[in-house]
Amino acid sequence: MLLCGLMLSLCANASAPEDAATARELVMSLGRPAPARTPFAEARFMKMLDRPLVVSGQLAWLGDDRLERQVEHPNREVSTIADGEVTQQREGREPRHFSLARAPQLQILLDSFVALLGGDSVRLEQSFDVQHSADHAGHWTLALTPRDAKLARTVSRIEIDGRGNQPRCLRMQEADGDLAVDLLGELAAKMPATPTRDALQALCQSD
Repeated sequence: MLLCGLMLSLCANASAPEDAATARELVMSLGRPAPARTPFAEARFMKMLDRPLVVSGQLAWLGDDRLERQVEHPNREVSTIADGEVTQQREGREPRHFSLARAPQLQILLDSFVALLGGDSVRLEQSFDVQHSADHAGHWTLALTPRDAKLARTVSRIEIDGRGNQPRCLRMQEADGDLAVDLLGELAAKMPATPTRDALQALCQSD
């Protein structure tokens, strides 16, 4: 039994560098030249609400640490992150400006989305503990745990599902139990009218 345990330990240690290298190759393959835009549809599940909040629009990486989130439905809103500041412009209202440090969810979205679209595995590993899994059909999942303890107290985990070199879903699990699920690219058009967590999980892992 001791020998078996030792062998399993050796195998696990040997596979860890290989898994890390595979994850880095995957992230590099996801890189796009800026500006890179993708449709999204988000369902946000909150404990205080009976139904999820659903919005849709476009996410855009504009280069460097600049990210833009355009909500087109149900109401128009543009959020821009640039130079450590967030600007929110809602239809019919004055623009609102605040420090990115006040919005840990947006900081984590920035770190993960910019690293992925920039193909920057170094930045991703600096910001997150990265775990990678894949199947024989070409589906893969990156599980990201924030390294910053303060951010981890707000967002405990991000999971990104994809196939080939296309990310398809981003799930942001908040520490208080709330969950945001973003369908990306062509999958955004398949957001159900009344989404559930299980239905979105199945959709993210479908062909």
